[in-house]
Amino acid sequence: MKYIKYNKLFLLFLVFFSLVSCDDEFLERPPEDGIALDNFYSSEEELVANTNSLYGAVWFNFNTKAFWSITELSGGNARTFSGDVVNFFNFSITGDNTVLADGWGSLWGVIAQSNAIINFTESRVSPSVSQEAVNNTIGEAHFMRAVAYFYLVRIWGSVPIIENNLDYVYDPQISKNRIEDIYELIERDLQFAIDNCYPKVRGGNYLANAHVSSGSAKALKAKVHLYQEEYDLARQLSQEVISSEEFQLLDDYNNLFLTEFNNNEESIAAMQWTSQGYGVGNAMQASFAISSAITGTGDGYGVIGPTIDLQEAYEDGDERRKATIMLAGDFYPNIRAADGGYTVPDDINAQNTKAGIKKYVVGTPADNNGNSAMQAASNNTYIMRYADVLLINAEAILAGAASTSDAQALESFNSVRLRAGLGSLPSITLDDILQERRIEFAIEGDYWFDLGRIDRQTAINIISNQERGTYSNEEPPEIFTEMYTPEVDDFLLPYPATDVALNPRLLEEPVPYEFN
Repeated sequence: MKYIKYNKLFLLFLVFFSLVSCDDEFLERPPEDGIALDNFYSSEEELVANTNSLYGAVWFNFNTKAFWSITELSGGNARTFSGDVVNFFNFSITGDNTVLADGWGSLWGVIAQSNAIINFTESRVSPSVSQEAVNNTIGEAHFMRAVAYFYLVRIWGSVPIIENNLDYVYDPQISKNRIEDIYELIERDLQFAIDNCYPKVRGGNYLANAHVSSGSAKALKAKVHLYQEEYDLARQLSQEVISSEEFQLLDDYNNLFLTEFNNNEESIAAMQWTSQGYGVGNAMQASFAISSAITGTGDGYGVIGPTIDLQEAYEDGDERRKATIMLAGDFYPNIRAADGGYTVPDDINAQNTKAGIKKYVVGTPADNNGNSAMQAASNNTYIMRYADVLLINAEAILAGAASTSDAQALESFNSVRLRAGLGSLPSITLDDILQERRIEFAIEGDYWFDLGRIDRQTAINIISNQERGTYSNEEPPEIFTEMYTPEVDDFLLPYPATDVALNPRLLEEPVPYEFN
C-alpha cells in the first residue's frame, strides 16, 4: 500500500478503510498516520461496512468531553468545578484548553474521513456493485461532513473549507472561509445526501436504522435553514419530513436514552458506540453518573450536575425531568435491575446541586445485556431527533412573528408537549419554543446553539439571569448564587493555540470560497 504522511493540524489524512465484522461494525478506530489508497469494494456490504467508520470512533474526542462542555456548561444547563472544563462554564476559555483542542481535532477527523469516502469510493468499486449503492455511500459521507461543519461553524464561526484533504499535502497552511460559504457547503452536502441516500421507513428493526437516509438529510437541512432564518425553506422541508412518516415520536421519552432503544424510530442521526474499549464507546456515562454504584464499572465521576436554573425550568408533571435529572427519591427500574432497581439516595449532590444527571446514564453491564464497560457504554449519542423536526416546523411557521395560533404549528409544538405529559398551548411565541427546546433537548447539546442564533443581547440577558450557583449543606439548603454575563465574543470560541501556531492564517480575515 501507498501511504502519505499527514499534518496534525486538520488530521488531514485519516485512513480510508472498511470494517468487516457485523458485530463490531462501529468499533474500529482509524489510525492517524496515513491514508490507504488501495482498498477495493466488491460488494454493497463492503461499502456499508466502510461507511460505518463515519458513525463511531472518529467522533470520540468530540463526544467524550468537548461536546457537552461547550454546549451544556456554556448554555447554563450544567455546572462543574472540574478544572479541565470549568472555563466553558464561566466564559474564561482560551485556546490552550485541551478539551477544546480535542473537539476541534475530532471534527476535522470526521471531515477527513468523509472526504476520503467522497473522493475515492467511485474509482475503487467493482462494476458488480450498483451505482445506487455507490451513490448512497457517498451521500452518507456528504451528510456527515455537513454535520461536522455545522458544529464547526456554530462553535468557531469562520473555518477553512476542505473538500479534498490531498489538495493540502504540501501546503497545510489554509485560509479560513466566510460563514456564508460554510453554510453553502453544508446545504450542498445535504442536498447531495437528499438526492442520493436511500429512503427508509423506520420500524422495529432498529439496527436497520443506524445509517442515515434521504429523510435524515432533509431533516437536518431544515434545521440549517432555520439557523439562517430562511423560514420558508425550513417550513417546506420540515413539513415534507413530517408528511413522509419516516420518523415518529417514541411513545415514552424515558426510553429514548436506553441502550435497547438505540436507533429507534425517532432517531434521525446518531453516533454509534460499542462497549469494547476506551475510544470506541460512549464515555458520557462515566462523566455524568454520580457514582460507580450506578455504572458498576468503577467510573461514575459526577463531573457535571444540573444547574439550579435548569432544575427550576421544568413545569410540574413534566416527565422529561426524571429522564434528564436525578433527584433524591427517584426510582429507576432499568438501573441495577437485578437488584430490583435503583433509588436515588437522599444525599445526591453532584457539583453541589442536590441533583445529578440521568440522561445518557444507562447503568451496569447487566442492565445493558453486557454491552457496557468502564468509560465505554454502548448507548448512542443523538445528532438529531424527530422532536427537533416538529419544533423546527413550529418555529418556521412562526417565522419571526410575535405569536402564532396556526393549526400546523400548534400540532407540531403540542405533540412534543403531550408526549411529555403536559397540556397543549392555544398559541405560541418564540419564547415558548425556546423553552420547549431547552427542556426537550437538555444535556443533548442544543440549547447553547439556540442561544447563539437568537438576538445577541436577548441571549446575553437570558444567560446573565441564570442561577448557576450551588446549594449549602443546611436544611433547608441556602443557595450560593453564581451568575455570569458573557460578552458578545464569548458566543464563538477561540481556535486551539497549537493549531494557530501551525496555521497562523486562522487569525486572518476569512476569504470567499470558490466552489467547483
